[in-house]
Amino acid sequence: MLKYQQKNPLNKIMSGEHQEEFKVNGEELLKKIKELIAEGNARRIIIKNEHGATLVEIPMTIGAIGAILAPALAAIGAIAALVTHCTIVVIKKD
Repeated sequence: MLKYQQKNPLNKIMSGEHQEEFKVNGEELLKKIKELIAEGNARRIIIKNEHGATLVEIPMTIGAIGAILAPALAAIGAIAALVTHCTIVVIKKD
């Protein structure tokens, strides 16, 4: 039997966007995320563990910022306590 595997549309980089990666340790994670949010041009922030597995993906749309930001920062704080090294992938608009 064939299995259909749908691709996650959030993992696509659209035209007019580019990707940046930052390698940080757990202690620097929350601080760097807050800096990236303050810059204001991030579309999505993805946190991956040292093996490349996605731990959390946060959309940074205008409507979602207020509703998602506080719980997302709490989750990031919990992740920071558990990981030693991680990669922050930021999808930014050009």
